[in-house]
Amino acid sequence: MRFEKWNALGNDYAIVEAADLPFELTAARVRALCAPHSGIGADGILLLDAPTEPGFVASLRIFNPDGSEAELSGNGVREAVMYLRRSGWTEHDSFGIQTAAGEIRPRITGPTTCTVDMGRAKLTAGDFPSGGDDGLGTLVADGREWTFQFVSIGNPQCSIEVPEGLEELDLPAIGPALERHELFPNRTNVSFWRRESDDTIRARIFERGVGETMSSGTGATGAAVAAVLRGADSPVTVRLDGGELTVEVGEDLHVDLTGWAVPVYAGELSPDFLEAVSEA
Repeated sequence: MRFEKWNALGNDYAIVEAADLPFELTAARVRALCAPHSGIGADGILLLDAPTEPGFVASLRIFNPDGSEAELSGNGVREAVMYLRRSGWTEHDSFGIQTAAGEIRPRITGPTTCTVDMGRAKLTAGDFPSGGDDGLGTLVADGREWTFQFVSIGNPQCSIEVPEGLEELDLPAIGPALERHELFPNRTNVSFWRRESDDTIRARIFERGVGETMSSGTGATGAAVAAVLRGADSPVTVRLDGGELTVEVGEDLHVDLTGWAVPVYAGELSPDFLEAVSEA
């Protein structure tokens, strides 16, 4: 099975074309493939296939390393976009991709960069059924009360402003209780952020099904939307552990996400390993 490893601000995915996949991707098989020591070692799998409807270049499924399937990943989409162009799936700078979150329309802006039209962010969704129209809420987790902004951007985001002590937060200890809080029936991604200037924020991300990550495109988007709702200027520069992303938030909460993605290496899994994975 052929694959490519890609990186976007430290968020790394293994990209696989469906035609090269010898078996169905079950949760156990995804976990085996993503395992850091005995497998590829990745933050997830990006599975590319032919589109099921006209007007699209490809369909994209996104799998977390715990085997769950994500609706959307801003970093993962950018990696898929740049892969599709480099691999000859399209010659155009702008094209459509099918995802579980709906149509995504990126625009390639340079050899390693693209802007992704993320659609319109929403403050209400079934992923936060008890929320009001403003998406604001409070919850208690890890012995502490947290005030948050809910944002739906293809997947659920719980965005928490932390004016002081952001770097000292123990996300591996705090994150699981927030991710799996009863307010979020489908679990949630969590971003912790603080404002650094009128148009710049610093954010740390605890990603659903992953844990703390160096970056997250949708996590950065959730934090940027929350910041704009609190008076920050758009576009927002989001400083993450893995680098910076630019998030443009319109008055109607329409979002464009810009950043880079690059290939790391291409590989082919051994027959013995594939056999073991197929039995998982």
